[in-house]
Amino acid sequence: MSDPNEKSPESKKSRGKFRLASALIGIVIMAVVGVVVMNMVASKANGADSETATAEGEDQTATKDGEEKEGEEEGEEGNGKAPVPVEVAQIGVGSVSAYISSTANLVAENDVKVLAEAEGRVATLLVEEGDAIRKGQLLATLVQDDEEIRLKKAELTAASAKLSYQRAKDLVDKELISQEEYDKLTIDYEIANQELAEAQWAKNKTEIRSPFTGRLTGRMIQVGQHVQISDELFQVTDFDPLIARIYLPERDIIGLNEGREVRILLNADAAVRFSGRIRQISPIVDTATGTVKVTVEANAGAPSQVRPGSFVTINIVRETRADTLLVPREAVIRELQKAHVFVAAGEVAEKRAVTLGLEEGDFVEALTGVAAGDQVIVAGQGGLKDGSPVKVLEAEEATSS
Repeated sequence: MSDPNEKSPESKKSRGKFRLASALIGIVIMAVVGVVVMNMVASKANGADSETATAEGEDQTATKDGEEKEGEEEGEEGNGKAPVPVEVAQIGVGSVSAYISSTANLVAENDVKVLAEAEGRVATLLVEEGDAIRKGQLLATLVQDDEEIRLKKAELTAASAKLSYQRAKDLVDKELISQEEYDKLTIDYEIANQELAEAQWAKNKTEIRSPFTGRLTGRMIQVGQHVQISDELFQVTDFDPLIARIYLPERDIIGLNEGREVRILLNADAAVRFSGRIRQISPIVDTATGTVKVTVEANAGAPSQVRPGSFVTINIVRETRADTLLVPREAVIRELQKAHVFVAAGEVAEKRAVTLGLEEGDFVEALTGVAAGDQVIVAGQGGLKDGSPVKVLEAEEATSS
């Protein structure tokens, strides 16, 4: 009989398999646990690095933002509070006029070329270009030999005819000669006088004289030159008066009259200004251009810089307003149909809208927006805004800057 406690071979074999399976399961569990632990450690390490990087980035961003903010604050402090240096001028009260303007050349009313009235060779020249001359003054002479011979012969003939005439007159009164013979001697005497006058006239043609008082502005001949009749010898110009002919649209001459004052500006030198008057207004309108010719005469005593041919601007006074506010032109800033100025009020600039009126020279009439005595900014206003701080420069500072 077998022992019941004794295990059979199959039981032993089963138990061995069980132990082996348990060992394998234990190894698998340990491996899984190890992997989980390693993942947890790596995750904690990565989290710490991420937090460190995030903190560093935030610190850098904060530093940069702080620097930018500080720079902006410094810029704002520099741009917003630093006053702008400006120059000012005081608004005054005066008169201003409106003009009709036109340009033209001044010309001498009396300006002629002296022509040769006889043929011959130039013997003498007595004047030069630029000389002041009188009416009838001798300018030059031609060789007079032939004319003098003719004149002497005519004088002798006239003298002889005169004696014959006087004798005949006495004889006819005593009836010692016939009336027919007396009439013939009378005619001979008159013919001799006429020939003498012609000889004198021919001699006078060899003497070139000024037709009027003025200035010699041209000499076209020289001594020894042979001239023909109608050759140009001299040019004589009378500088007083000087006139200009301008052509205005028909609408612009309405209200104008002869004698109206005009102001004349020499274009070559704006500092040269003088006055004149309207001397004549044409009674007709040029149908081709629709303009009317207006003749302007410069007053006597024009500046020495003014010459015939000078190019000038003519301003005809059309309207004058007295006791009006005058703003310097450089203070006015125009924007399309609007305009404004900046007024220095204490240490800030005030922007004032203005209504403009007439303009003359360096000044503009201000109808609204400013008052007499206001200090308007005439330089440095380009970047100003209403309320901008300003520093008014003294005259010496403005000049040195």
